[in-house]
Amino acid sequence: MKRVIVIGNGPAGISAALYTVRAGLQTTIIGNGLGALGKADKIENYYGFEYPVSGTRLVETGIAQAKRLGTKVMKEEVVSISSQTDESDQSSDKPAFLVKTEKAAYEADAVILATGSSRTAPPIPGLRELEGKGVSYCAICDAFFYRGKDVAVLGSGEYALNEVQELLPIAGSVTLLTNGTTPSVPFPKEVAVKTQAISSLDPGPANPLLGGPGALSSATLSDASKVALNGLFVAYGTAGSTALARKIGAFTEGNKITVDAGMATNVPGLYAAGDCTGGLLQIAKAVSDGAVAGTSVVRYLRR
Repeated sequence: MKRVIVIGNGPAGISAALYTVRAGLQTTIIGNGLGALGKADKIENYYGFEYPVSGTRLVETGIAQAKRLGTKVMKEEVVSISSQTDESDQSSDKPAFLVKTEKAAYEADAVILATGSSRTAPPIPGLRELEGKGVSYCAICDAFFYRGKDVAVLGSGEYALNEVQELLPIAGSVTLLTNGTTPSVPFPKEVAVKTQAISSLDPGPANPLLGGPGALSSATLSDASKVALNGLFVAYGTAGSTALARKIGAFTEGNKITVDAGMATNVPGLYAAGDCTGGLLQIAKAVSDGAVAGTSVVRYLRR
């Protein structure tokens, strides 16, 4: 039986696995953590859910679905992918890829990269505590909740500019907080730019019914000044998603893995799906990419 390894247990990876395992391919998902979805408190723009669902719940349900169909799911961190075949020996029955984790090594005839795009954040006091309470990692997902309110984007490059452009037509005001760095791209004149380091993110009064810290109310800068905020969008760029692809010789562009219409890379048998291929960083696209990658792998291995 042909073996497929899907690297990443988010919507793109799970979607791909559903197609490969139902086609009779031995499918293993290797993933470690919930990624960006683990920080999503409420998702209400995904088809089929009358009420908001948490990112954690959505991922856990998808993993359970894949397991029910016979997919093996390993909670491990992949550290490398290597080729096991010699281009001059096309008759070899040896699996094409060796996928190594920090615990083991797995052979596969095809690999689907669905690791997403990691959202990085600096160690600012209060940031982690206020995730879901004013701190967000996706403007296109959460801008709706900040209509007419004062928000800021944390970052200084292209990713930050993209988030700013998403927020400007919706928010009351948008401030760029660079946390001590100089902007690497020009920002719209409507955006106030604060280049001081951020000392802390400050919560408002706690809700007596819910307990814990209140929602984000301001950012304190290194000169002791404060910026009043209802929301902060972390946009420190995407990082690390293309490392595995580069190691095996797949073409990349910036932080994106280059794929064709079938989600295939330039490396035979290596596919990619979801946020790591760029475009709209939304669950709907990730699920679609996964379905395309999964069906493409089935056709590839049957040939």
